Amino acid sequence: MYDHVKGVRDFYPGEMGARRAVIDSLENVARRYGFREIGTPAIESADLYIEKSGEEIVEELYSFEDKSGRHVALTPELTPTVARMVVAKQQELAKPIKWVSTRPFWRYEQVQQGRYREFYQLNADVFGSSEPAADAEVLAFAADALTELGLGSRDFEFRVSHRDILGGMLESIDTDIDVQAAIRAVDKSEKVEQGEYYGLLEDAGLDRESAREFDRVLSSGDLEEVLEFAGTERVESAVSNLQTVLDTASRLGVGEYLTLSLETARGLDYYTGVVFECFDSTGEVSRSVFGGGRYDGLIESVGGQPTPAVGVAPGLAPLSLLLERAGVWPDEAIATDYYVLRVGESDRVEEVAARITRELRSGGQVTETDISGRSFGAQMGYADSIGAETVVIVGEQDLANEQVTIKEMASGDQTTAPVEAFPGEHDRPTYDDFA
Repeated sequence: MYDHVKGVRDFYPGEMGARRAVIDSLENVARRYGFREIGTPAIESADLYIEKSGEEIVEELYSFEDKSGRHVALTPELTPTVARMVVAKQQELAKPIKWVSTRPFWRYEQVQQGRYREFYQLNADVFGSSEPAADAEVLAFAADALTELGLGSRDFEFRVSHRDILGGMLESIDTDIDVQAAIRAVDKSEKVEQGEYYGLLEDAGLDRESAREFDRVLSSGDLEEVLEFAGTERVESAVSNLQTVLDTASRLGVGEYLTLSLETARGLDYYTGVVFECFDSTGEVSRSVFGGGRYDGLIESVGGQPTPAVGVAPGLAPLSLLLERAGVWPDEAIATDYYVLRVGESDRVEEVAARITRELRSGGQVTETDISGRSFGAQMGYADSIGAETVVIVGEQDLANEQVTIKEMASGDQTTAPVEAFPGEHDRPTYDDFA
C-alpha cells in the first residue's frame, strides 16, 4: 500500500465539494469585478524564480533537470508567470489587464497548520494602472469575496501599510541601512521575540536606539508622527497614496474591514507600494490568512516595459481555517437530487427509467441510477448514502398502471405520478408536485 507524499493531500468527494463551493464563490466575485480567467503551466524555467529571489530560493523549489537538460521547477507562485505572460503580449493587451486564476502550486517548506507543500490559491492581478483606485479595487474584491462566503467584520480584517513608508523611514535614519533586510525583519516582528526583532534590525544596519525609535513610531500607527520622523518627500508621497487608497476603498464599501498597520510589511522584496494582509479578527487563526499588494517593478525585471501592477492571492488552506472558525465552511455532505430506482428487468422498465434519468439530467438535476445490478433494498441504501432528495421508483407493477412512485427521502412519504407526466414540464419535480 502506498501513502501520499508528505505535504500533499487527497480530497474525497465531500471535502472536494466544499472546496469547489469556495472556489466557485471566489471566482464568481472576481468575474463581477471584470477579472478574466487565464490558464498557466505547472512548470517554468527555474531561472524565472532564481533571478527574482536569488539562489537561496532553489532550496524551496521542486526543481529538476528535464530530459533536454533544462533546469525547470514546479511553479511555487503565480506572479512571475503572469509577469512573463504580460511581457509576451504587452503591446497587444488592453490596459488595465485584469486576470484571475485558481490552481495548485508547489513549495518545499516546513509543513504546518494551513501550510502544505502542494497548495491551492486564487490569484487576482491588475496590470497597467498606477492609480490608487486599482489598489482600492483589489482590496474591495478581496473583502467582497470573503463576505460572499459568509464572513463579516467580526471575522476578518485587512491590515494595510505601504512599503515606501517603511523604506523611506529607514533611509531617513541612515543611507547605509540594508532596507530590504530591515523590511524583512519588520515582516517577522510579530513572529519573534522583541529582542530577536531588534537584533534583526541591527543586522540590517540600525543601532539599538534607532531600532527602538523606529519600532515605536511604526507601532503608534500615527501618520503625522511618521511624517515628522522621516521628513522626506518619499514618505510624504507614500502617506498621501496610502490615505487615498484607504479613502477610495471606503467609498467602495469596504472601509470597515481595513485597519492601518504600518508593521505589515509582506516579506517578498518585489512589493513596492500599498501592501496588506488578511487576519482573523478574533485571533483564533494566528497566522496571516492571505495577502497582497503593489509590485510595480516586476514586469520590467523580467524584460518588459515599465508596468504598474497590484494583486492579491487567497490560499484555500489558510482560508479554510478562517471559514471553519467562523462556522461558514460549506457542508461536506454529498447531495444528490434524484435516484432513479429500477424494479424488474423488462424492456419497459429499462426504457422508462432511462428516459426519466436522461430528462432529469437534461434539466440540470444531479441524477443517479443503478449501474451495479443491485436489489431494491440495496438501491434504497445507496440512494440514502449519496444524500438523494427524491427517489423515483420505476417498477413493473406501477408501469402496469402507467405510473411511477415518487419517494421523498427526508420524510419517507411517497406518492405516484403518471409515467408520461414525469418529469414533464416541472423544472424540479418533487413529492409535493404529485401528492
